[in-house]
Amino acid sequence: MFLIPALASIGQSSTIAPPLSAWVSQFSSPLLATLDPENAPAVLSGVLLSLVVIYLASKIGGELSKRLDFPPVLGELLAGVVVGVSALHLLMFPESGAEAADSVMMTVVNFISGLSPEAATQVFEAQGEVISVLAELGVIILLFEIGLESDLRQLKEVGYQATVVACVGVAVPFIAGTVGLMTLFNVAAIPAIFAGAALTATSIGITSKVLSELGQLKSREGQIIVGAAVIDDVLGIIVLAVVASLAKTGEIDVSNVIYLIVSATVFLIGAILLGNFFNQSFVSIVDKLQTRGNIVVPAFIFAFFMAFLGNAIHLEAILGAFAAGLVLDETDRRKELDEQVKPIADLLVPIFFVTVGARADLGVLNPAVPENRAGLLIAAFLIVVAIVGKVITGWAAFGQPGINRLAIGVGMVPRGEVGLVFAGIGAASGVLSKPLEAAIIIMVILTTFAAPPFLRLAFGESADPPEDAEPVVSGPVLAGEAQTLP
Repeated sequence: MFLIPALASIGQSSTIAPPLSAWVSQFSSPLLATLDPENAPAVLSGVLLSLVVIYLASKIGGELSKRLDFPPVLGELLAGVVVGVSALHLLMFPESGAEAADSVMMTVVNFISGLSPEAATQVFEAQGEVISVLAELGVIILLFEIGLESDLRQLKEVGYQATVVACVGVAVPFIAGTVGLMTLFNVAAIPAIFAGAALTATSIGITSKVLSELGQLKSREGQIIVGAAVIDDVLGIIVLAVVASLAKTGEIDVSNVIYLIVSATVFLIGAILLGNFFNQSFVSIVDKLQTRGNIVVPAFIFAFFMAFLGNAIHLEAILGAFAAGLVLDETDRRKELDEQVKPIADLLVPIFFVTVGARADLGVLNPAVPENRAGLLIAAFLIVVAIVGKVITGWAAFGQPGINRLAIGVGMVPRGEVGLVFAGIGAASGVLSKPLEAAIIIMVILTTFAAPPFLRLAFGESADPPEDAEPVVSGPVLAGEAQTLP
């Protein structure tokens, strides 16, 4: 869900809208299976060098951000910007329009392997695809870990509030953005609807990691934010199906929308209701295994299977992974499992955040480029709607006296990879003009980078963990650092 896919499947006759990852895979150029065997070593070299850059960038960025008293995830995002398309051109991706000659990484690989121009293009595309798959695995594991760290009982208690917050957070920016673009900027209806849809997204990956780093994941505010972000993601898939139908035929496929609503509801509620059965089976299997990985391997089998089911029924793999984490959170072996999942998350989750930053092209902020100027004006409007439309959701959390409503609203602000998906689909379908596409990308970049530090401020300088939080989440657990935040 973090990539910028083209709408390659829009012209197909499928009645069910594929998940975002399916759009990505259909847009990707030659798959690894079609790679010439003699170029495989060059692909491996490119992937290994990319991982070196990603891990160095994530660690340096995270450490600097931590020393400056900002959430480490912000440092990872900014480090991705530095090594990506906006600065050093070390980590580049073909789906964003880059070519092999634009990548410093490919220059090194080409120097070592002596590739022809055609082979260099093939290697560049295959290398980018491998890193993209690793990043997708990273966000799946991130959501599985977030599910493990969430309190299912407390999440149920705030379910109504989270639902209302999510619905308000989708409806307000969508309506305000669409109507504002049509009335103030004379944007046509379908492009305005597409841009309004991009305003509905919330990046659960970015928000949940910041909450975990602040020790607020199990607070009432944190549980409302996570629950609302999950529901928001489901609603975002439905909105995407609607706007994709508009781009395809100019009409909304009602049966597709109904299918998505029913399948999402049944999937999430069914996974939670069957939790006791899954937990008993998991503990029974773990107790009988005697080899290494007796806990973590069955857990990942379950998580990946749930992610597969989510993807197979045209929802999102991350929703399945999150549901798997919620289910296993209730098991007696959760603490031990939590500790064993962390090192795996430490390896794969940074790939996701660095690639999100690497894909953000800050060149759209340059007013010296004539085509950016109109986009900057529209972007200013979209940014206001994007922030205000989400911040007010905190006041939609009813029945929660004394709750930090500002923190809830700020937690819903970052658009991240989800917003880029909307921009990519709209651009690939030809619906969005260049200024409008640039405006959406600017909105996504600023809301993504601004949300982590403002979320810290919203929770207060101390950002102490709530009294009912377990010690395991009192520090930046997703970064693998067992230290208490100041």
